[in-house]
Amino acid sequence: MRIGIDAHAIGTGLAGNETYIKNLIPALAEIDSKNEYIIFVTRSESPVAEIEKFPHVRIVRIWPHTRYVRIPLSLPLAVLRTGVDLLHVQYTAPPWNFVPVVTTIHDISFEHLPQFYTPRERWFFKLAIGYTARHAAKILTDSEYSRQDIIQTYDLPADRVVVTPLGVSSIFRPVREPDRIESVRKKYGITREYLLSVGSLQPRKNLVRLITAYVRLRAREEDFAPQLVIVGKRAWLYQDIFRAARTSGYLSDIIFTDYVPDEDLPMLYSGATVFIYPSMFEGFGLPVLEAMACGVPVITSNSSSLPEVAGEAAVLVDPYDETALEKAILRLVSDDRLRQKLSLEGLRQAQKFSWRRTAELTLQVYEDVVRRATGKSEPLYARSAAS
Repeated sequence: MRIGIDAHAIGTGLAGNETYIKNLIPALAEIDSKNEYIIFVTRSESPVAEIEKFPHVRIVRIWPHTRYVRIPLSLPLAVLRTGVDLLHVQYTAPPWNFVPVVTTIHDISFEHLPQFYTPRERWFFKLAIGYTARHAAKILTDSEYSRQDIIQTYDLPADRVVVTPLGVSSIFRPVREPDRIESVRKKYGITREYLLSVGSLQPRKNLVRLITAYVRLRAREEDFAPQLVIVGKRAWLYQDIFRAARTSGYLSDIIFTDYVPDEDLPMLYSGATVFIYPSMFEGFGLPVLEAMACGVPVITSNSSSLPEVAGEAAVLVDPYDETALEKAILRLVSDDRLRQKLSLEGLRQAQKFSWRRTAELTLQVYEDVVRRATGKSEPLYARSAAS
């Protein structure tokens, strides 16, 4: 079988979308030695060394990157040209498909929080993702919360939507070498103890409330003086986030790093006193898992999929309650024993998730889709001997 995967997110710094596809492809290639993988990328500089090393994986570059040409024209033409038997996309499939389509829809926050998207984004997402959800052979999503949300929102049969939880890369582990942590701290202008948040800069991530809670604590608590480090690429409608920082009175202690390469993230996580992820809506919340894998105690939201991912290993708060967020931050910063307890519980929670398992579940879906399309009953892939 020849499997086509739309990997246009590689090289874009698109947070979870890029992390997902960069980790899924090598995990698939490692456990599936029988089938050929055609990986469609859109940037000549896309970092694909970890993918190209597999003999049964081939990189095909398509242009242009813009979705308004790529989705209706470049991608379907590439599918025809390469003769793939199945196409796997994130969120949006071409409006016409010559092969069965599997789509990964991480979440449908745009359906519930439309005010956090530009009019153009709202229009595009509702039209394109809604169409894809109703016409894809199978939909993959990251959590049971998102599965139920997609089924109910689009009125789909339950067996069309499959949960394939995300994993955590092996690079995310506690860094014990102070010199490595200090080197990365200096690189990003961090001069002392810090709180950390990681995610693209957009309204849904709730960073304005995080900054507000931080400022209130700084103003009220004499001994509370950590810096606040916010890691992430500018996405959309991020102006209010920077405005909150500029008017805070603590601008010099609120550090925006912009996009951070993967190799620096374990040091940033490991050096943080507390990791805070107060997002209003997530299909999974991968940074929560990465932080736990690095041994940093976590505060996150008690809504959407985040309790499912965090389990009992985080402090959960109402993302709309700034006072609750303030109290949670102060409690963790002040309580060494609680931080140690959450660090250990987080390490155990993170071990429950792996990209290998994500790949195994994904392959099962590929097999089911192609079997139904071709009428073949034999296995369509062979796992490596290490499986």
